[in-house]
Amino acid sequence: MYQYDEYDATLVRERVEQFRHQVDRRLTGRLTEDQFKPLRLMNGVYLQLHAYMLRVAIPYGVLSGKQMRTLGHIARRYDRNYGHFTTRQNIQYNWPALVDIPDILGQLADVEMHAIQTSGNCIRNVTSDPYAGAAADEIEDPRPWCEIIRQWSTFHPEFSFLPRKFKIAVTGAAEDRAAIRAHDIGLKVVKNDAGETGFAVFPGGGQGRTPRIAPLIREFLPVQELLAYLTAILRVYNLHGRRDNMYKARIKILVESLGADEFRRQVEEEYEKIAADGSLALPDEEIERIRGFFPPPPQAESAEPVQFSDDADFALWRKHNVRPHKVAGLKSVVISLKPIGGTPGDATSEQMEAVADLAEQYGFDEVRVTMEQNLILPHVREADLEAVWRALADIGFATPNAYTATDIVACPGLDYCSLANARSIPISQEISTRLDKSGLIEDVGDVTIKISGCINACGHHHIAHIGVLGVDKKGEEFYQITLGGSHSDDADIGSIVGKGLPGEDVPAAIERILRAYLATRSDGERFLDTLRRVGEEPFKEAIYEAA
Repeated sequence: MYQYDEYDATLVRERVEQFRHQVDRRLTGRLTEDQFKPLRLMNGVYLQLHAYMLRVAIPYGVLSGKQMRTLGHIARRYDRNYGHFTTRQNIQYNWPALVDIPDILGQLADVEMHAIQTSGNCIRNVTSDPYAGAAADEIEDPRPWCEIIRQWSTFHPEFSFLPRKFKIAVTGAAEDRAAIRAHDIGLKVVKNDAGETGFAVFPGGGQGRTPRIAPLIREFLPVQELLAYLTAILRVYNLHGRRDNMYKARIKILVESLGADEFRRQVEEEYEKIAADGSLALPDEEIERIRGFFPPPPQAESAEPVQFSDDADFALWRKHNVRPHKVAGLKSVVISLKPIGGTPGDATSEQMEAVADLAEQYGFDEVRVTMEQNLILPHVREADLEAVWRALADIGFATPNAYTATDIVACPGLDYCSLANARSIPISQEISTRLDKSGLIEDVGDVTIKISGCINACGHHHIAHIGVLGVDKKGEEFYQITLGGSHSDDADIGSIVGKGLPGEDVPAAIERILRAYLATRSDGERFLDTLRRVGEEPFKEAIYEAA
């Protein structure tokens, strides 16, 4: 895990004190809300429906036990005893008092955390594969590259006021678990024919009002040229990106309007200019220095098979929530923040502190946050799995549903967000409860369901197998169903299949979709494969059969 140096620590501390003065000026009336808005956004502070909201950065989703414990403390001391883990691998607090936020930021700084660039038209928190460093299919650990990008992009004077917010994701594995093609820039670690490591580069993806899957513009970029090439992409975007229309300001619109070939030409032209003087070439010694903060996974004391108890609940949890590891004798554990009928992504202060204890006792002091709004202990001895499961069960975090249909992703929606058109949380809770009672979960397998309360798509509904989008029609909430999205290597945007449904009709419609899948699939066929083979019509008929 990366450790702050004196520059990191000074930078964060200075920002805290600067914001403390800005908050004081707002509270004493020397700044209006309009004047304060750009200042608070630079520090991750939003004004939601009911209160200010603070979004805390968790770079590439990595936390220590001490950091997780601090997040729990903040939830208890300054919020309503919980925090909300997001699809950006961050955490949000929905109820902090503005007067307390500088103190919160100060306490985050004590454990090498901050809220910098979690908002605004800048390069946001870099996201990655939550199994980085543990995944058996990994070509190379992507976290050092995420950290290099974080250091380069923080307060970058040229890219602090872009046409629109900018998101970068990096994966180092054969399977894309970071949704790189749904980002402004996606990077995938690859090997060329000579065995050298580099990046495949995918710019121009994104969700929101005009969802797009990013095209490939470079099959192999040498690792030393990473910052030079990112700079070239951002310069082209900064020059041509729309600033007159926020709905057309994202890089995906620029890539589409220019065409991928012309965008590639302009980026390569700019890259050649930057590369010519070598000022942004990454020295090998700096790459190795950053890699040194991310050592290989620990070795297990024993790689011998473990004899588990015959507890059926434990066996079901192992089936869904325990994942393979590159090191024999170790496993990765998914901590589901999706209790049946619960709020996706929420954790109380007590739960966060208990996870911190588990990380320190059983997980080599590391926790990951996933874009599915769950947590992961990436390195757990196989012999410790049952103890971990029992401890998770004690805090309500042992739901055996990772990567199943009840592992639902949902944005805060109209319960909190001032941009939302419809509620997300109650709909996700009702779907979860209905599907759990249906008895379908084991049969349908790894179907993804994601819900957004508005077109901004913070719930990632565009890239779900089954997406749900809340819309407002003359003051009433309706929900559009999309089918066929994917964030993995077969990345795709889901298609709207028909008219919107009232909220109370959505859970039954989702169940009918899944039953139609089971009735239509071939042996062993995934939901997406069945949908692509037979088309939308059988599923559309199922959705509206009771209408």
